[in-house]
Amino acid sequence: MMNSGSCSSLMEVDYDHHSHEEFHVLAVDDNLIDRKLVEKLLKISSCKVTTAENAIRALEYLGLGDQNQHIDALTNHDLKVNLIITDYCMPGMTGFELLKKVKQESSYLKEVPVVIMSSENIPTRVNKCLASGAQMFMQKPLKLSDVEKLIHFIS
Repeated sequence: MMNSGSCSSLMEVDYDHHSHEEFHVLAVDDNLIDRKLVEKLLKISSCKVTTAENAIRALEYLGLGDQNQHIDALTNHDLKVNLIITDYCMPGMTGFELLKKVKQESSYLKEVPVVIMSSENIPTRVNKCLASGAQMFMQKPLKLSDVEKLIHFIS
């Protein structure tokens, strides 16, 4: 009997070669409700999730902060992220600026897929992000089916 829509059955098939528990996502959004929603959807999909309330915090976590106080993040395997998912429009530093920093300033992170989310579907914004290295551009609010598609696409 196939249980369509069950995340765990999908994950067991997709991740036979390694545990999907290792799939670590850094979710960045200044809106608490959106951040909690993304975190919940990713956890339902059996991902390890770290959240950041803005791009500056995300950079610090990734070891790219101005203070360089988290530089050991690059050598700490517990902090390895498989995916960064970020809101586009945030105060201080946008998701687009975060994308550019990740892709340009770190050889370690350059290969990590970055997904941009936005509640506004503006074609020029979408194209700019994709041209700068974003793996995908997703419309908010995210749904479980979006997250499943994302995890399958990235893995």
